[in-house]
Formats: sequence, structure tokens, C-alpha cells
Amino acid sequence: MPHLLRLVSPLLLATLLSVSGCGKQSAAPEPERAVRTQLVSAGTASASHEYAAEVKPRIESRLSFRVGGKLLNRAVNLGDKVKAGQVLARIDAQDLRLAQAAAAAGVAAARTNRDQAGADYKRFVDLQRQGFISAAELERRDSAFKAAQAQLEQAKAQADVQGNQAGYAQLLADGAGVVTGINAEPGQVLAAGMPVVTVALDGPRDIVFSVPEDQIARVKAAASRPGALRVRLWGGDQTWPLTLREVAAAADPVTRTFLIKADAGRLDVRLGQSATVLLDLPQQAGVIKLPLAAVLEQGGKTSVWLLDGTSMTVKPVPVQVGGAEGNEVVIAGGLSPGQEVVVAGVHVLNPGQKVKRYVPPRSTGEAAAPAASAASR
Repeated sequence: MPHLLRLVSPLLLATLLSVSGCGKQSAAPEPERAVRTQLVSAGTASASHEYAAEVKPRIESRLSFRVGGKLLNRAVNLGDKVKAGQVLARIDAQDLRLAQAAAAAGVAAARTNRDQAGADYKRFVDLQRQGFISAAELERRDSAFKAAQAQLEQAKAQADVQGNQAGYAQLLADGAGVVTGINAEPGQVLAAGMPVVTVALDGPRDIVFSVPEDQIARVKAAASRPGALRVRLWGGDQTWPLTLREVAAAADPVTRTFLIKADAGRLDVRLGQSATVLLDLPQQAGVIKLPLAAVLEQGGKTSVWLLDGTSMTVKPVPVQVGGAEGNEVVIAGGLSPGQEVVVAGVHVLNPGQKVKRYVPPRSTGEAAAPAASAASR
């Protein structure tokens, strides 16, 4: 047995040494990638901002009944065109008619009371002239007649109110337009003022869009520059100038954007149509522009890869983007003219990685020319 252990030990030691040697192998170095680069230079830029917009009516009314009741029928549907005075919906007016009849009966009773008080006053005038009653008694009769007259006027006013209430059982269109919303269905019990039908009145249309807080000043300034604010309708390439009409005084509490309305003018637009509002900014001198492919997001920041020509390594540099112009991005800060940045292959690089400048291959004709000249020699 001791002899056997002496034979196994060298074999075990050799195995352990081979395993430990395999674990110490170094990782393969990263390949030297070829990248396209561009020297940073300053130039001019005419950037523009785009905002999603929608065509909306200048006036859109949410119509409702002035009195409460059960909705009996609705005469229009979504998208229907309506005329001024057209009946849109009706509620149950039975209780309103009963109240109108009660008010009419009140008027009749007040009129009878007034007539009786007037007749009594005339008789007491004759009695006072004959000396059968005092002047104070006649004054009391005169006051009773005036009170009866006032009660009659009050009853008439109440009857007029009840008559109007009965007329409110029909919901009428205030003007010509198109139905853009339905808020109630037949059988529903409605309270006074509850919206039933939404009607967009015929007339001018607005291009409505929202602008972030940091850009509201630019939009207001664009209102004084002719043609600086334009609109492009969905599905087309042509643009038309816009006239700024209304700017919200306060930002939306949720989106923190300002709502802006621009006059669509005589554009042939449809309600709800999508559009794009373009804000042209004044030309800026001394700006830096790079291809969109040169910019990437790292750690929530916008950055580019800066090439060190001495060591041929790259490092990320945060930059501030000031806008876009076609397929190029305007760099507002972070770079200086003369620096060299990577403009292609940015998503496969690592900080400190060795790279080489990409050299495009020569065409077949260019390669054959040197060969022919060498053969002639």
C-alpha cells in the first residue's frame, strides 16, 4: 500500500499543475477596430423644431339641458351635421307641464283676488265720500288692492318661468356645425347642466399644439418673424405659414407644457386631422454640426467618442445638443473646433480602446494602374 501511494502522488501532482496552468491564461486583447472620424469645425446652422399638432374647432360647445329629467330620445349621432335651432334631444317634460299648469292656476287665482280687492276699493271710495268710513279705512283697502296687484304680477312671473322650463325639455343647436361628442344615452336621468351632445360650430379652425417650458419664448418670438411658424398637414410635404392666435398663460400641471393655438386660415383641414408645426430658428454662426450616427446615449447623457491621435484611443465626451438640421445634429457645447470624433461604429467602442482610422478600399481601376506602370518599367 505505501508503494501504491508513492506512484499515485506524482500523477496527482502533475494533474493539479496542469489545471492551475490552464486557469492562468490571459484574456485575448480587444481587436483594433477601424472607425470613421471627422474633424470638428464651426459653421452656420438654421435649426428648426417640430411639434405634433391637431386641427380643432375655434368654438366647440358642450350642450346640456337647463333642467333635469329622464332622456327620452337623442336625434343625432356622432358625425352628424346640424343646423341652428335643430332639435338634438328631448327629456320627459311631464313634471314640467304640470308645474306650468299649476303656475297658470296661480295666475288665475291671483287675478281673481286682485279684481275682488279692486272692486272693494271702489265701493269704499264711495262710502268715504259719503262719510260712512274713515280715511284710514280707505287707506287699508287701497293697500290691500296694491298687495293683490303685486301678487298677480308675481304669479305671472312664476308662470313665465314655468313656461320657459317646459320649453327647456328640448335641446336645440345654437348654430350650424357637426356633432363631435355624445355624452348621454336615452333612458339616462340627467341633472341640469350635464353635457349631452358636443357640437363643433362651423367657422374658423385652429392648429393646436403644446410647447415645453424652455421653448415657449422662442415660439412667441417667432410670431414677429413672417414665415417662421409653419404647418405641414399629415400625409403631405407642403407647408403653410401660421398666425399665432393664443398662448396659454400657465403650463399644464401634468405635462408642464404650454398649449398654443394658431389660426389655420383658409387651409382645407378636417377636424381631428394630425399636423406638424415647424418653428424655424434664426441662423446661428459658429456652431458645430455632426452626423446623427456620431451621437449616442450613455448613462442618460448624450456623448460622442473623441479620438486621441497620439495614442489612437477613444474616450466618451458628454455634449449638449442644440437641435437638428436634416441628418445632422447641432452641438451646443462640449466640443471645440479641431478635435477629431468618431462618426461611425460608435456603439461597439469602449473607453480607452485602440482604434485605427478607416481607409476606404481603392477601386479595381485604381489598383490596376500602379501594376501596369510597374510592368512597363
